[in-house]
Amino acid sequence: MRRVPGDLLVHLRRARDHADLHYREPLDLETLATVAGLSKYYFQRTFTATYGLSPAAYVSQRRVERAQDLLRATNLTVTEVCVEVGFASLGSFSSRFRDLVGETPTEFQRRWAASGAPHIPGCFILMWGLAERASEEKPPPDEQN
Repeated sequence: MRRVPGDLLVHLRRARDHADLHYREPLDLETLATVAGLSKYYFQRTFTATYGLSPAAYVSQRRVERAQDLLRATNLTVTEVCVEVGFASLGSFSSRFRDLVGETPTEFQRRWAASGAPHIPGCFILMWGLAERASEEKPPPDEQN
């Protein structure tokens, strides 16, 4: 496997950081390549060579990692978690979760509920997420006028 030039890593990291921050949103190859400032095919090849995962697999893995956090710590249903982390369908979420974790989201949640700490109420998590998104969209006070 050939090594990616150091000056290209800055662009790949920018796209990876964008995926980490915006994993809930629909992220396709074109969007991530645009963030990186590269053609989508070159971006696909170099991202995969650098991180060992395709951009789509990376975003999917990030979503499953966040879903694990939510299933461990909240009382949200599997469907609510699926939507919260950005999957389009419950079937694709459950399938990808099982591929990466080795058990279904329901089994994972049940196992952690039996041995874990008290759950954070789902309404709090959902409202916090909405407040977080609203603050991202709202410009700082000095820019409003």
